[in-house]
Amino acid sequence: MIRSLFIFLFVAAAYLFSTLSFADSKPNFVIIFTDDQGYGDLGCFGSTKIKTPHIDRIAEEGRKFTSFMSASPVCTPSRAALLTGSYPKRVGLHAGVLFPQSSRGLNPEEYTIADHLSAQGYATACFGKWHLGHHPETLPQQHGFDTYWGIPYSNDMNHPDNKGKPRVSSDDLWRDQESTLTLWTTPLMENEKIVELPVDQRTVTRRYTDKAIEFIEDNKEAPFFVYLPHSMPHIPLYVPEDVLDPDPQNAYTNTIEHIDAEVGRLMGKIREWGLSETTYVIYTTDNGPWLRFGNHGGSAGPLREGKGTTFEGGQRVPCIMWGPGRIPAGSECDELAGTIDLLPMIAALSGEPLPGDREIDGKDISLLLTQDVESPRQEFLHYSSRGELEGLRQGKWKLLVKRAPAPRGKNKSKQSPRDSEVMLFDLSADVGEQTNLATSNPEIVDAMKRRMHELDSEIEANARSAWEKEGS
Repeated sequence: MIRSLFIFLFVAAAYLFSTLSFADSKPNFVIIFTDDQGYGDLGCFGSTKIKTPHIDRIAEEGRKFTSFMSASPVCTPSRAALLTGSYPKRVGLHAGVLFPQSSRGLNPEEYTIADHLSAQGYATACFGKWHLGHHPETLPQQHGFDTYWGIPYSNDMNHPDNKGKPRVSSDDLWRDQESTLTLWTTPLMENEKIVELPVDQRTVTRRYTDKAIEFIEDNKEAPFFVYLPHSMPHIPLYVPEDVLDPDPQNAYTNTIEHIDAEVGRLMGKIREWGLSETTYVIYTTDNGPWLRFGNHGGSAGPLREGKGTTFEGGQRVPCIMWGPGRIPAGSECDELAGTIDLLPMIAALSGEPLPGDREIDGKDISLLLTQDVESPRQEFLHYSSRGELEGLRQGKWKLLVKRAPAPRGKNKSKQSPRDSEVMLFDLSADVGEQTNLATSNPEIVDAMKRRMHELDSEIEANARSAWEKEGS
């Protein structure tokens, strides 16, 4: 009896001490950010074809966010939003993606997640695809990261001017895995220098993970932030020889399952080193799947369309947040939130408020990690892949106003008005956006149109400039 009481008191005291210890310390943060992964490409989000046991375990031990949005349906703008907590238009990076010949990038005057954590003494690192400018003034070390190792833009882009890209099918590239070295000149950078040209894309997912593990091991006694933006499953797809399924029909599945294995390896180290109770892990992706690539692209599951569109399949992305002892295991949140909210959320969790010297658009969603409460985000603007205002989400309602494509080629000079298609969806009943309710709800449409333009006008009036190379 006395022994049992002693054990109980010891366990209770140990738990209290660990709780107080964590409260007095800074939590670690890991953001795993994949590229072009669809809403339906994880087992925990409904995939029956792709096996993702390690990512599914994160969901079993953490919280799934099922209405989580990327701020853009393409790469560069979505990454700018994640790091700055701002709509891409506010930071001048809304109009499409950057290329090797681009003379622009994320302004070093912008304030990022890494800036905020670095100012608190965190060790910070980025391992993977950057895509916010490849010039020295725009690389990760100018944005709060102590170290960087990865590719500066998409893995289907060639150094130095994006010329000479292979004119073969994705299936042919998959069959010839050595094509990563013979047909591409995508660079790998360490900090500000190219260290491998071309990068061996077969092993890069594994090597990003190696770098992340090494960095965490070196900094596990102090708070750290690891941003791990994988360059896969953006095409072209490559995997290491020891896991390769040579059938191109299985290329996408093979690639996601390799990412899952590497996530498992990273998570295994976090658990092994006793970091579970002091670390938050966030797994999400930059936009929806690139559907036109078929077996080299993913699935949006029940959602409409994919990458490049403002339909849900283009911007609603899988998201899991993990933090044992803090985030309830096996839980789910269907409240509206997005990558744009990660900066204020992380600031709240780190215990240090954001500086009030600039306007951002993110909301502090930290309570959504642990409680079933209403989201502070009740509205979400939709911008096209070219940065044009296209829609607004308010609660269950989603309005899209899509203009007909601008004339090209011989018709480019024609200035006739471009017609617009107005769509209104009740996402609570129609997540697949199949039933247009605009005609039967004109008052809702008019009110949402006004609000959409009101929000966009404020952003435009207070937008900050992207970095621009002198003389460009």
